[in-house]
Amino acid sequence: PVQLVESGGRSVQTGGSLRLPCVASGTTFSSYCMGWFRQAPGKEREGVATIRIGGSTNYADSVKGRFTVSRDNAKNTVYLEMNSLKPEDSAMYYCVAQPGAWCTGTLSRDPWKYWGQGTQVTVSS
Repeated sequence: PVQLVESGGRSVQTGGSLRLPCVASGTTFSSYCMGWFRQAPGKEREGVATIRIGGSTNYADSVKGRFTVSRDNAKNTVYLEMNSLKPEDSAMYYCVAQPGAWCTGTLSRDPWKYWGQGTQVTVSS
């Protein structure tokens, strides 16, 4: 099975930056679409950013221009670079993966087959 391990979450102040890496194992990483979701207390889990096999990306409107998703196939790692952080970005961030043959890069939750355990990001004002 595919295993996803996120890291890099911590507390930062408004306007700060973070980079979250997610390392995948148990699969041929380059053949999988990857992405990031987040969930704040009392809110639905929402898609943040996705990246397809060929490198095309998709972002939630709330993070466009501030967040960047990228992948390093040699390191089996997907990254989420977060800049200009706001308190409303505070959430548990989850790495996700989906076999590439069926992947559209959607920000909807349903198609994503594999999920990490999450890493907590807290942005204070």
